[in-house]
Amino acid sequence: MKNKNYYAVLMAGGVGSRFWPISTSENPKQFHDMLGTGQTLIQKTFQRLNNFIPTENIFILTNERYNDLVLEQLPLVKQEQVVLEPAMRNTAPCILYAALKIQKMNPNGVMIVAPSDHWIENEDAFARDVTKCFDKCEKEEVLCTLGIKPTFPNTGFGYIEFEKENTSALKKVHQFREKPDYDTAKEFLAQGNFIWNAGIFMWGVNTIVNAFKNFQPTQYSLLEAGVTQYNTSGEKDFIKENYPKAENISIDYAILEQSTSIYVLPATFDWNDLGTWGSLYDKLDKDADNNAVVNSKVITEDAKRNMIRSPKDKIVVVDGLNDYIIVDKEEVLLIYPKSKEQNIKQILGKVKAKFGNKYA
Repeated sequence: MKNKNYYAVLMAGGVGSRFWPISTSENPKQFHDMLGTGQTLIQKTFQRLNNFIPTENIFILTNERYNDLVLEQLPLVKQEQVVLEPAMRNTAPCILYAALKIQKMNPNGVMIVAPSDHWIENEDAFARDVTKCFDKCEKEEVLCTLGIKPTFPNTGFGYIEFEKENTSALKKVHQFREKPDYDTAKEFLAQGNFIWNAGIFMWGVNTIVNAFKNFQPTQYSLLEAGVTQYNTSGEKDFIKENYPKAENISIDYAILEQSTSIYVLPATFDWNDLGTWGSLYDKLDKDADNNAVVNSKVITEDAKRNMIRSPKDKIVVVDGLNDYIIVDKEEVLLIYPKSKEQNIKQILGKVKAKFGNKYA
């Protein structure tokens, strides 16, 4: 039996512009089968959580424009489980909104907030780690997060510094640290008590609502005023009118950096945030020349370490290219050095400026 007090909130409103041209504002990466497994990223994430969280207790937080995509890809989800943001306001307001809805249904609820587009290996280990955090959140008024043991000095992630002398599995967080430069990241790794922030959080619904009440009273008052409307036919009108007034702020700034009762559990599963074509390349199987291929039928000559993706079963011939991202999509072909993958966002801006938004 799945625990009726367990809830999940999947964050599925992002655009994933570094995965252009596959990921677009109309159809972002979480709704694509990025790994060529037959399942989209949001489908894999939903299934992973549904292993131990009741189906009806899983909510999808997304933008209004993705409502139909969510319902199409997650047939087990009912419309009332899709929590729609009428405006983009970062992560804090939507988490408070979801928490207030869940609190009204079940004040004993504990919830996980997780991105819908990450890659996680070993789903049993994931369930064990989350349940361990849930247990603590049910007993104490604390906020928990899952951290990833760093394997190299990554400058693309935020870090969590935990108290060094702590020997228990769940470690008290000393502070959250912004994305560092390379030398700082090397220093973090050398110190041994720094861990990557994966953006996966767990807490009791009462605990997180109280944290907003204490640290973000304006935000709390704005959205708490609609509690009588939540989970009723009046909710949509209240949110449409009031949600756009919410401050645009992340959960990290709004709550986590101010709270003194946060614990981090170093994850026991393999994780990848799948933030760029290069991170996807790292996770895919490779051919003899270390090319990673999704969907394509490939012939290569003198071509190594490329990320190649095309429509299903399209024949792709590559000669003389090493370390490139090669992505073919109906109206767009991207051939771009892997070493410059962080610039794809800027390239997308140039495409919009020159050719309009229909390709973005």
